[in-house]
Amino acid sequence: MIQLRNATIEDIPILKYWDNQQHVIDCDPDDDWNWEYEIPRTPIWREQLIAELDGRPIGFVQIINPEQEESHYWGTISEGYRAIDIWIGSSTDLGKGYGTEIMQQSLARCFSVPAVNAVLIDPLASNVRAIKFYERIGFTYLEDRKFGDDDCKVYSFSRESWESKTKNKWL
Repeated sequence: MIQLRNATIEDIPILKYWDNQQHVIDCDPDDDWNWEYEIPRTPIWREQLIAELDGRPIGFVQIINPEQEESHYWGTISEGYRAIDIWIGSSTDLGKGYGTEIMQQSLARCFSVPAVNAVLIDPLASNVRAIKFYERIGFTYLEDRKFGDDDCKVYSFSRESWESKTKNKWL
């Protein structure tokens, strides 16, 4: 069973290792998460989580409130949204359904807040595997958008979709 828990400083070595995996690099080749600085911080607008399978770390999730997030990465955005970054750490754990379960748990966390109306993601336009994954989960394409130098595709998952999927037990 997969569990999500808060990331701690003890997770920094595995996070750094995952950062050097090709499939993680493909998600954002220029990103520097600055783990030593970020993991100890716990701003109210962010959760950084480790996904574990039977106690073994297999992935990372970041959930933010983009309206409150300090860098304003998403620009001016109203309350009622969350944004997710997610990845599986080791390529040997890809294609086993873990990402789907991690995303389901992450969406549940987001929608447990009554004010949240939708969840956003922004895969690189070149990351076809991630885009197919998000579309299969039920994310809806919104727009092409440039974040810094990155060409991304913005997708949304609405509360209505969440309620429909959970009612139907994710089909």
